[in-house]
Amino acid sequence: MRIGVTFPQTELGGDAGAVRAYGERVEELGYSHILIYDHVLGADPTVHTGWNGPYDVHTTFHEPFVVYGYLAAVTRSVELVTGVIILPQRQTALVAKQAAEVDLLSGGRLRLGVGVGWNAVEYEALGEDFGNRGKRSAEQIELLRRFWTEQTVTFDGQFHKVTGAGIAPLPVQRPIPIWIGAASAPGYRRAGQLADGWFPMTGPGPKLDDALAVIEQAAVQAGRDPAAIGMEGRVQWRGDSGAVLEALAEWEKAGATHVAVNTMGAGLRTVDDHLAALAEVAAELPST
Repeated sequence: MRIGVTFPQTELGGDAGAVRAYGERVEELGYSHILIYDHVLGADPTVHTGWNGPYDVHTTFHEPFVVYGYLAAVTRSVELVTGVIILPQRQTALVAKQAAEVDLLSGGRLRLGVGVGWNAVEYEALGEDFGNRGKRSAEQIELLRRFWTEQTVTFDGQFHKVTGAGIAPLPVQRPIPIWIGAASAPGYRRAGQLADGWFPMTGPGPKLDDALAVIEQAAVQAGRDPAAIGMEGRVQWRGDSGAVLEALAEWEKAGATHVAVNTMGAGLRTVDDHLAALAEVAAELPST
């Protein structure tokens, strides 16, 4: 099981030096990957009455592809993971181009996690349809893989039309691995049918077992090997490295291939505080 970290998007603000320090030190500590959340826009709760989303217009979010283009230059081995890009609110061809560029600049270190999101306000502002996002994402995944493996693409789908066009340069990985963030049966089925791996929104236990059963069934029906589909869990750090180790063991027992340690929401004030917590965990990990 590969152990990475969740980049503390909402707590590092606009400090470019902190982004660099975080990436370099995480790699030094031996973590396998950095996972980053995505939101292009936040909603203003003073305009959207009753807003109860976890993020709003005041919550800081760096743009994942830009951050990873930067970190590609200051790291050498750590995998760069989007966990997840809200794919249907973005143009598919542009995502293909951006992801290919990050993969190229990093020497083939990108893992593209995608999801359908929950924020209709964001979809509206980006000019995309919130209502058909699930169906559209499945077609997007098919088209992304073609852009990454074919020099010229002709595609006539329900939501996309491409006539003899392609990206250059192509990525190092052909295709770039696509993982799906899922929290519902339709998402589980898409993961089983299409994804190289998935990000559960629940921890080890009956709900995870039920989700895995849906993924396995969908994979078999699609002629795929369920055992080849990776799974990345997330563990919250709350001041107790022992509890983190116990949670990691639970994920490993549940069959996770990857886990990210998340230090957000623990009251840590600076990048050095986040890195100190990760150093404490790393010191207890035989794999790091």
